[in-house]
Amino acid sequence: MSLGSTLSGATETDKSSPVVLPAKLARNGNGGDLGFEADLFKTADKLRGNMEPSDYKHIALGLIFLKHISDSFEAKRAELLADYPDGAEDPDEYSAENVFWVPKEARWSHLQSNAKQPSIGKMIDEAMIAIEKRNETLKGVLPKDYARPALNAVMLGELIDLISGIALGQEKGEARDVLGRVYEYFLGQFAGSEGKRGGEFYTPRSVVRVMVEMIEPYKGRVYDPCCGSGGMFVQSEKFALEHEGRIGDIAIYGQESNYTTWRLCKMNLAVRGIDADIKWNNEGSFHKDELRDLKAEYILANPPFNISDWGGDRLRDDVRWGYGVPPASNANFAWVQHIVHHLGPSGTAGVVLANGSMSSTQSGEDTIRRALIEGVGGAPGVVDCMIALPGQLFYSTQIPVCLWFLARDKSNGIARNAKLRDRRSEILFIDARKLGHMVDRTRKEFSDADIGRITRAYHAWRGEADAGKYEDIPGFCKAATIEEVRQQAHVLTPGRYVGTADVNDADGLFADRFAELTEKLKGHFADAEALSARIVESLQRVVG
Repeated sequence: MSLGSTLSGATETDKSSPVVLPAKLARNGNGGDLGFEADLFKTADKLRGNMEPSDYKHIALGLIFLKHISDSFEAKRAELLADYPDGAEDPDEYSAENVFWVPKEARWSHLQSNAKQPSIGKMIDEAMIAIEKRNETLKGVLPKDYARPALNAVMLGELIDLISGIALGQEKGEARDVLGRVYEYFLGQFAGSEGKRGGEFYTPRSVVRVMVEMIEPYKGRVYDPCCGSGGMFVQSEKFALEHEGRIGDIAIYGQESNYTTWRLCKMNLAVRGIDADIKWNNEGSFHKDELRDLKAEYILANPPFNISDWGGDRLRDDVRWGYGVPPASNANFAWVQHIVHHLGPSGTAGVVLANGSMSSTQSGEDTIRRALIEGVGGAPGVVDCMIALPGQLFYSTQIPVCLWFLARDKSNGIARNAKLRDRRSEILFIDARKLGHMVDRTRKEFSDADIGRITRAYHAWRGEADAGKYEDIPGFCKAATIEEVRQQAHVLTPGRYVGTADVNDADGLFADRFAELTEKLKGHFADAEALSARIVESLQRVVG
């Protein structure tokens, strides 16, 4: 039984039964319901069987991408056949609207009609090769190992049927958004399944939203020197569109050293219709800066934490180290200075770093941090705002981390075409460790309200006209003078500055934390019971 024959029905299956399309998707037909991505992923994940998530993600994401570019092509082709038939077979008509040319044998309708053939894996590989041959920007990007013997042809056919229902019957723009949402959601779920390895290519969406909405990339160049799967860019484009901008108002530049992750990024951006200059080399941004001359208005980055083997001993005299030579034993302040080096005259940056970066005194890191705060040798102080984050936000680590926000020119700067106030004598500290809510037993997310609270404080402090008047809030935010920071030996941990919340607020936070811990404990009990049941079952099979 195929997925196509079960659209009327069930939402639950066992491991031995054919997997069916979730009823929510079946009823709607286009995945328009809020939260449909979760149902879709659960169904797709059941098809995975014993395949490792790290392998399966390329299978699933590659097919979602193929569905997207085929749908976009078919929509444009139908438009041309109606208005300008002679242009329907002209590739230039498609590239003019950022639509990839899809040869006949690579179109989704052809693959779907052959989904039950034993040779479907070979047909998908041939489709990917044909698409890369006709589209220069996709060369080397698409997965082409669907025909390998270990990959089950029945699973591939059912996955094709499942993906065929995404965005069915929607207008071109809406279909692109739906497929983009699915791609982004699948990336996040695969990152969760892979744990620490997943964190190498994916920054949680709510963290990215905080960073993007803090620096407000409205128009200009956006750069990420370790761009992973491109989530920073996707959210930047969303921000521009939500603030009366257009795709193209921001120019995207990135670099990634992991070839597999670079491919995910290229597909992620293409699904969203985002044109970008994303470079790859296996030496990385430190040793082979592909965008050496780039000066960006906005930089967003989540570099790998505390990397000790970054080859710093070969870069002791690099021009980027204007605030001090970073230690060869830790790349944190090499990343910070690389980012500052690439900021334009009024540029701003948001960077995720390990908490140790705020207070470390090892290997001269305190000297570099002091220079970044005070300025040195004609280079201005650039630390604008520090945010302490709660633990359990990231797939790759359970420990809390922090966000650094840097401004090349704190004397004014621009936010959405409005001049900001002079902030050279201050740094804003925000303690967000008490914010966020648990979305499962191991991971936390920020709500819209959390993100709004954090970003409004920063925007008001910077002097944005529509953000209201800034006020210090005990236990949450504090505008500290540079002199106060000196008194703390240039340690940038927000908890040292914001003080404590009032008693009533603390009581409420304790109640929330107690409820959170109770839920986690219940989860552990449930896991223990399930494990006990499996052990008993295994013993009975042995005895029986």
